[in-house]
Amino acid sequence: GKGILAADESTGTIGKRFAPIDVENTEENRRRYRELLFTSEGIEKHISGVIMYEETLFQSTASGKPFPELLKGLGIITGIKVDKGVVPLPGTDGETVTQGIDGLAERCKKYYAAGARFAKWRGVLRISDSGCPSELSIMENCGRLARYAAICQANGLVPIVEPEILMDGEHSIEVAAAVTQKVLAAQYKLLHDHHVLLEGTLLKPNMVRSGESCPVQATNAEIAAATVRVLQNTLPVAVPGVNFLSGGMSEEDASVALNEINKLDAKKPWSLSFSYGRALQASCLKAWCGKEENTKAAQDAFMARAKANGEANLGTYAGGASGDSESLHVKNYAY
Repeated sequence: GKGILAADESTGTIGKRFAPIDVENTEENRRRYRELLFTSEGIEKHISGVIMYEETLFQSTASGKPFPELLKGLGIITGIKVDKGVVPLPGTDGETVTQGIDGLAERCKKYYAAGARFAKWRGVLRISDSGCPSELSIMENCGRLARYAAICQANGLVPIVEPEILMDGEHSIEVAAAVTQKVLAAQYKLLHDHHVLLEGTLLKPNMVRSGESCPVQATNAEIAAATVRVLQNTLPVAVPGVNFLSGGMSEEDASVALNEINKLDAKKPWSLSFSYGRALQASCLKAWCGKEENTKAAQDAFMARAKANGEANLGTYAGGASGDSESLHVKNYAY
């Protein structure tokens, strides 16, 4: 089984990853770390695509080979994060909208020339007792995702559509299911309105699960059943694949939940796989600590999680791969 490595942390976000392991956030350290990931032996067995941040797209290995060229040689497709981050949506209860439509066509042309073949844009929605996500938040975030998707396709890039509903809050899995269904229904209506070719897109959604602070946490089997049911109700069969985000789940939970989704006996006419960032990299970063002599140990930690998620994509993960079982949740996560 295969999925996508999300290595598109912005300069600020990768700094937050480096701080706990005492690594200075310099361009060279960022390059070294990404090279460590991309040159892990056997990465092509479980990773079919890598999402990069703009800086990384134009970086090279220590020996001078551009990263997209390195990955292409392994049969791995290069992707690029094209949004410009979130800004507040005035008049709402702390809701946000993603910016970056201006100049997007020109950026897409530049990224295509550099070797990128797919793109990612993240919309962020939240659930709250005050009524979030508001209609305004849904229409603005899903509308911009649809516009982005149309612009990408016009410029030769496959868009990953990511309307993420954060897991912050005390809400139950039932509430998460209702909100996710409402958002995805709106998203696909807007993609149709924008004349987006669904066959040339991927969906990167949250799994449907209890809020992080909910006193009763749903089991991984319950997460799987709720997630698949929402997709059955909203996701056209024309969409070839779903690559779930890990959304702050622990490395092990992200693998086990994906495995449960693929084990589930239900109608699932799409490839159901992963597009994980934190859930592929947390134990790798801890093993690395910025030290050259730790490269092999860090790559082994990364590959253990890649293999676990590759197996989860097939519904054959037995659990217990080395890695963290602590939550990687960051409140109000922006990157």
